[in-house]
Parts: sequence; structure tokens; C-alpha cells
Amino acid sequence: MHEGVNGDEVRGSSGLTSSGADPEYLSLERELTILFRRARANQGEMAREVHPDLESAAYGLLIRLDECGRQRATELAAYIGVGKATMSRQLRALEELGLVAREPDPADGRAWLVHLTEEGHRRVTKVRDARRARYVSQLSHWDRGEVAELARLLAQLNRGMEK
Repeated sequence: MHEGVNGDEVRGSSGLTSSGADPEYLSLERELTILFRRARANQGEMAREVHPDLESAAYGLLIRLDECGRQRATELAAYIGVGKATMSRQLRALEELGLVAREPDPADGRAWLVHLTEEGHRRVTKVRDARRARYVSQLSHWDRGEVAELARLLAQLNRGMEK
């Protein structure tokens, strides 16, 4: 067993690396780590593009509301994976920035529905359009079938991680 020229571990006769791991999974871990690090950095940039005072974590809430429309805070908290207190704090901050508003839930007078304001929708749309344009530019040398395959595989990965 030795290290390859690019720093990867080379597999031995058992098919495993010297650390005892499958090289395919080591490669997957390495690439996902890079992807997640870049995604966190990009999310922070996109949040600041929506509003200079927007927290990075709140950007995902805006995207969810943009895609799914009005939702209860409890639904948003479950989707994002945070507690009610954290969600309430984030929603208050978004309300103060004028990006979301609350309205009584017609199905349950005790509950509230959260939605994007017109300004919130305008800002989120602008940032998402710019992000898609960056993807088009960065992947312009890819075949459209490869882009579709990457999207399919990422969707499969995301579904598998939900279980």
C-alpha cells in the first residue's frame, strides 16, 4: 500500500486503503467536504446579497418560503432542523428586515403563517437568478446531460440522507 501521486491512498489487494476504508467512500467524503465548505461560503455571500444584515442560516428559510409559499413556523423549524426558539429568533430578524411577514392561519386561529413580503420575494429572486447564471457560466463546458445527471445523483443523495 502506498500513496498515489495526487495524495490519494492506493488500495491494496483487499480493495481497501491502508486506513481500512473503501477508496470510493474516502473520495466521496473528500469531495462532499469541499462541496459543503464552498456551499456554506456561498450561502453567506447570497445572504448578504439579499440583505447586508441577513444571517447566513436565515437564507435557507427564505428559499423554502420562496419555493413552498406560506408555512407555519413549526413546519419551517422541522424542515431546517432547528428548535422553536431558534426559529422564532430568525423569523423576528427577517420580519425586522422587511423580508417576511406573518398572518393568522385560517385553519387554526392560534397559529401563524409566515410568507415572503414582496420585497423579500424580489430580493430572493434576484439572488437566485444570479446564482443560476453563475452555475451556467461555471458549467458551460459540461454537456447538458452531465448537468442533468449530477442533479439526479444529488437528488438521490439528498433523498437517501433524509432517511
